[in-house]
Amino acid sequence: MLASPIILGSIAQNVINVTDTAFLGRVGEVALGAAAIGGIFYFALAMLGWGFGIGTQIIIARRLGENKIEQIGITFQHALYFLFALAVITFVFIKFISPSLIVSILDSENIADAGNLYLKYRAFGIFFAFINFAFRAFYVGIAKTKIISITTIIMALFNIVLDYALIFGKLGFNEMGIAGAAIASVCAEFSATLFFILYSLQKRELSKYQLFNYSKFNLPLFKKIISTAFPVMMQNFISLGGWFVFFVFVEHLGETELAISNIIRSIYVVLMIPIWGFASAINTLVSFFIGKKEYSQIFNATFKTIKLCVLSVIFIILLFISFPEKILSIYTNSEILINKSIPVFYVVSGSAIGLAVSFIFFNAVSGTGKTKVSFLIETIIIIIYLIATYVLTNVVKADIQVVWCLEYLYAFLLGIISFLYLKMGKWQNQVI
Repeated sequence: MLASPIILGSIAQNVINVTDTAFLGRVGEVALGAAAIGGIFYFALAMLGWGFGIGTQIIIARRLGENKIEQIGITFQHALYFLFALAVITFVFIKFISPSLIVSILDSENIADAGNLYLKYRAFGIFFAFINFAFRAFYVGIAKTKIISITTIIMALFNIVLDYALIFGKLGFNEMGIAGAAIASVCAEFSATLFFILYSLQKRELSKYQLFNYSKFNLPLFKKIISTAFPVMMQNFISLGGWFVFFVFVEHLGETELAISNIIRSIYVVLMIPIWGFASAINTLVSFFIGKKEYSQIFNATFKTIKLCVLSVIFIILLFISFPEKILSIYTNSEILINKSIPVFYVVSGSAIGLAVSFIFFNAVSGTGKTKVSFLIETIIIIIYLIATYVLTNVVKADIQVVWCLEYLYAFLLGIISFLYLKMGKWQNQVI
């Protein structure tokens, strides 16, 4: 029950990704490739805020398990202090430093120019995204996740309408192409922020948490949040940053291979929807059970979550592989791209099952509060993953479906290392 609203929310949230990719697929291969580079670059930086939100979520769930309700609102406020400062720094980096960086690492001048145009407008969304991460941390931490579903549905609807209007110049707007996709995403994120604030202000049952009661800056509390959240921040940044480097390496194979990979990425995140939902749920449950000192419940909850997650992923895979051409035609009307994407489509469909298992184990590790351990696990695996990617793309010049087979390596390493750490049991008395 805890995971289902998060999953529903993720479905709506990933409509943004699907919509952007589908619409830009009608613009051309360069727009598809640039959206992949620009989009992943943006999300890699946004993962700093997302990771801090996960760390905050772990602490809030722990305080709920300890029945220390009075500390939840203060934790939320201190998270907002940090996230706003981080948003300012991230915005400056995207606006003034990233353009020359993008140009220097890409072979295609067309993709670099289009990617920078996307980021020029997309950068403004970072403020709203980081505020949304704080609210998400609060609601998942207290196990009130239905609001996340509502908020992300609103965000998805805004994005669909504005994508149609701004990318193609409909509903009285000028045709803006990839810039229109960026502006639509910013407006969608703002709509979510506005709804979070209005909902939280009028919901009386939330008054006990004192979310908006001003609290003086508490340095010891702030240090405690940073200590827990910072490794998760870096872990998520490295994870998405690794995917950004993956796409940069793929770009060296050609614009077509990059366009194919963006289509596959969009399909992949749909397959990941139940995985993220169940992973977020187990993260909260593990922290909650540790707060109540009910350690025996943790492995039972973890294996039950894995079972439900795998079944959910298999259901989506069976649905997708029954109509591969129709699924791919959502993103492009190019027969060449569709035919070349089908083998990669089958590769990621299989790897998603492995990720369903490994992500649950990995998020259970994060839920224990041992976030430095989860950061170390992710870092080691990403390094191995990127070395293998470089060899396949820059040395071997392998086919794109072979490159995407590295997802199996990532899933295997993540799952086995996380499981072995949980079995060691040195996390049971972790204090956060």
